Amino acid sequence: MRRVRSIAGDSVNLLLYRELGRCDDAAEEILWRLNPGLAEYGPVLPVGVWVIVPEVETRPSAVRAISAWD
Repeated sequence: MRRVRSIAGDSVNLLLYRELGRCDDAAEEILWRLNPGLAEYGPVLPVGVWVIVPEVETRPSAVRAISAWD
């Protein structure tokens, strides 16, 4: 895990996308668990807040579509 600082206009999703290249529900849930007080800042983080970024795969594994003929 690594710590990064928020920049102007950062939201949790924007920060995750910038740092991991993804901002899906799984990555966001891990981030919230690692940073329990982060929600107190609201939807847009102030400049300079330290955030622990989770170590997850940069891209979620692709889900194979299932058709009715499988």
